[in-house]
Amino acid sequence: MDVIVERCAGLDVHKKTVMACVRKPKDGKRVSVRREFSTFTHGLHQLRDWLASEGVTQVAMEATGIYWRPVWYVLEEMAGVELLLANAQHVKNLPGRKTDAKDAEWLAQLLECGLLRGSFIPTPVMQRLRDLTRYRNKLTQDRAREVQRIQKVLEDAGIKLDSVISDVLGKSSRQMLEALIAGERDPEVLAELSKARMRAKIPDLRLALVGRFGEHHALMARMHLDHIDHLDEMIDRLDQEVAREMAPFAEAAGRVVSVPGLGQHTTQAILAEIGIDMSRFPTAAHLASWAGMCPGNHESAGKSRSGRPRKGNAALRAVLCEAAWAASHTKDTYLAAQYQRFLRRFGKKGQKKAIFALAHTILVIVWNILSDGGTYEELGYDYFERRIDTEEKKRRLIRQLESLGVHVTVEPAA
Repeated sequence: MDVIVERCAGLDVHKKTVMACVRKPKDGKRVSVRREFSTFTHGLHQLRDWLASEGVTQVAMEATGIYWRPVWYVLEEMAGVELLLANAQHVKNLPGRKTDAKDAEWLAQLLECGLLRGSFIPTPVMQRLRDLTRYRNKLTQDRAREVQRIQKVLEDAGIKLDSVISDVLGKSSRQMLEALIAGERDPEVLAELSKARMRAKIPDLRLALVGRFGEHHALMARMHLDHIDHLDEMIDRLDQEVAREMAPFAEAAGRVVSVPGLGQHTTQAILAEIGIDMSRFPTAAHLASWAGMCPGNHESAGKSRSGRPRKGNAALRAVLCEAAWAASHTKDTYLAAQYQRFLRRFGKKGQKKAIFALAHTILVIVWNILSDGGTYEELGYDYFERRIDTEEKKRRLIRQLESLGVHVTVEPAA
């Protein structure tokens, strides 16, 4: 193959070491020079100086977990050097040649022939937002687990509070839990702690609060409640940090959040994953493919095999599916109508597919909003019916004109 990059390097990155291979011309031939470096900062500086002394203009490395980041941060300081982060699935080595040195050399050979495509690297702001929003999501999930553990403790004690109250951590139920932990066992006294509309359920609460709540249950409930309070504080702190980082993107976030199914948190998570600069993704289909929000393409011998989507960006997929589920329950919206169409297409057992397809639609809408600088325009729940009526009127008009001898040429839809 033709050599496109005269001097390039491939890096095989590990936790403790980096194997580097430089491809360069020598005496009319292409030669490989390999060296191994430590991943300590001092070793990475030695790697950077060595690559500079060899006149390297492009460097490629695999996306190996989190280990590539320290190497990337040191090498991006080099002037006149282009860095490429390659997907490991795209650069698999040949069988029987699996060594660190061979892997680095294979990367360099692919790079010198222009056969590598760099992955999307988030900006520093996006990386900070990703860390914050992903961690907030994990803490929210942890809080939900702690609430379930409290319900388990109450069930073990025979306290059927969650059978009467939907939120066992609401104001009324929280006061009842605190009283139980403090030693109060009288269901009459406990039921009287209910507030506002909950007082209408006092007769049911008196029955639900009769049980065998003991010291052990009080200890477990106290620890769970303390943990929930701690998680609430951390989530609030993360919300403040995310809001501070999102301040420069407030205008774009305000346009995106208008899409049905998207709230403040989901909008922040989506923008943290894809950013607001859609020039990285030439089309909405490109973005959907990168995110793993479209069917897979696996055809061989004229047969289409598994259409399972690729993994893509797992965090983005989860947020989009959550937003799609919320949008499917909205009233009189285009997305709700789209969800019903998907359900009819996939059948009663295709609810997950319908949600996934609706999430793809939401991602396409977000791409168009960010790329065009516009806002979301609601098409209405009857959009598809109106479109069918318009097409039927068009066909009827064409038939009438043709019956009069007028030939009509219909341009294909854009």
